[in-house]
Amino acid sequence: MTLRVAIVADRVGWEERELIHRAPDFGLQVDWVNDESLCLGDPKPPSIDGYDALLVRSRSYTRGGLLATLAESGGVPVLNSAAAIHACENKLVLRAVLRSAGVPVPDFRLALSRKDFTRALEDLGLPAVLKPVYGGMGKRVTLVRDADLAQSVYDYVEDLGHAFEQACLVEPYLGGGSVRCLVVGRQIVAAAEFESAGADWRSNAALGNQSRALAHDPEVQKLVDGVVDRLGEGIYGVDLFKTPSGHLVNEVNHAPAWRGVASTTGEDIPSAIARHLQEILA
Repeated sequence: MTLRVAIVADRVGWEERELIHRAPDFGLQVDWVNDESLCLGDPKPPSIDGYDALLVRSRSYTRGGLLATLAESGGVPVLNSAAAIHACENKLVLRAVLRSAGVPVPDFRLALSRKDFTRALEDLGLPAVLKPVYGGMGKRVTLVRDADLAQSVYDYVEDLGHAFEQACLVEPYLGGGSVRCLVVGRQIVAAAEFESAGADWRSNAALGNQSRALAHDPEVQKLVDGVVDRLGEGIYGVDLFKTPSGHLVNEVNHAPAWRGVASTTGEDIPSAIARHLQEILA
């Protein structure tokens, strides 16, 4: 019997196409369902009737968790879980959840006002990083090196139109590179180390940074285990900072892109995901 899985997303990217292409080898039929067309709320939602599971990959930082919550309430298995998506889509919630579970994260302060921002810089010192609570792919992440420019930087935050856009985290600039782990279930399927490319200080795969495959590292595995213990098994991009005293969990992406890490490591990530779906639905 062929199992049907819906990829719930706003568009079909490289990752979705690869998964749709590979799925039949594992007894799966994977379809794209536009996340703007579901109209969920009915206890037995007709728009997802007939699907054995939903794989939520909305790029939106509001849609994914809302859709996952309603689908779960209708009895449809969802990856990742609604609770995991809600935690991952908000950097502050994720940091608080992981820190309470004993998973090491960077020091940070929540800045909801200029007064908060000024106090955070006093507490953490310069250079510091200002980043939005909601957002991804390195967008609006700003390195504040100079105290004379700090308040001018915050002028731009105050001019943003919505309060949720103005909510920011301030954290120390840790320098160095980062590690991206693509996790399926509990397993690190692929791991790559990224370094800043050229004049851009941000170590982010979406910015075209240089990368190399990372060999198995027990410390990295322990951190990933801690993340999965707290969020539950699923499909995650776990981003770590390298520091002299060890790795810290920076972010966890609930709908990770994996083209970059797959290219670097040569790992067959779509097959690993399809196999995981097959196992949990069997």
